[in-house]
Amino acid sequence: MKILSVHAHYDDFEFVASGTFEMWRRKLGDKLRARVLVCTDGKAGHHFRTRDETGELRLREQREAAAAGGYEFEPLRLPNGQIPREACLQITTELLAALWKAVREFEPDYLFCPPVAPDPLAGIHNDHVTVAEAVRRVAYMINVPHAFTPEYPADERKSEPRKTPVILTVYDGYMFGAGAYDLAIDVEPAFELIARVTACHRSQIEEWIPWVGRHNMETPKTFEQWSATLRQRFARHNGQLGIAGDKAFETFAVTAWGAIPTLEQLLRDFPQIDHELSQLESLKLRLEAWAGG
Repeated sequence: MKILSVHAHYDDFEFVASGTFEMWRRKLGDKLRARVLVCTDGKAGHHFRTRDETGELRLREQREAAAAGGYEFEPLRLPNGQIPREACLQITTELLAALWKAVREFEPDYLFCPPVAPDPLAGIHNDHVTVAEAVRRVAYMINVPHAFTPEYPADERKSEPRKTPVILTVYDGYMFGAGAYDLAIDVEPAFELIARVTACHRSQIEEWIPWVGRHNMETPKTFEQWSATLRQRFARHNGQLGIAGDKAFETFAVTAWGAIPTLEQLLRDFPQIDHELSQLESLKLRLEAWAGG
């Protein structure tokens, strides 16, 4: 089993899918390969460090988080070798080509990415929605071998098929309640691991996020204080989606961008699905309609 998370920023994955990846690892052990692909250089997310200092620090923090979480990490590189610039990510042919290449090379069974905003009144983060739309636009091209050979030359007379993954979107707190979900994954058993991998991003949780002010968050002084703050974040996430309490859940919506799974496939493959909170009946009908049934 291969699972891939495609996100805009160095700390995005840990807050929305690291618990699910951990539960998957506990289920499959060495039969799982998990990778995180980050699509920007991390240089904009600070207020008293220089851009270069910020980018280098956040890259180190991401590598530390990957080691703690037991997943592979890869920065997205454009055809010219550069990592895209944070805060102003735009859909370009070069971005689509880089995503196409990264997905084709890894061939994940499941791909996770940010959601496309369903409501024009919803708040957004530019980089998040650009990654979402880029994944959506490139999805069909994953098994089109000549789509980006001008950017990545290859022998166009010798093509091999590539697996198209099932593509799911994650919860995005920037959209402030506009999100919806199909699957609720009980990641409470992985809460401590989530706290540890998010705590690796010290420049963000101790400096940048409290300063930027969107999360009404005080600076945590200890790991215990950070764990308590993280618990509050789960409670806010639950409240926006109509889930009672502060138990740790991660939620995902299934798209028709890539391969269309069956409900039985999802129930077999995913760990820790909460059947009561998940929207399984409506999801089943939607998947059957997409599959032509």
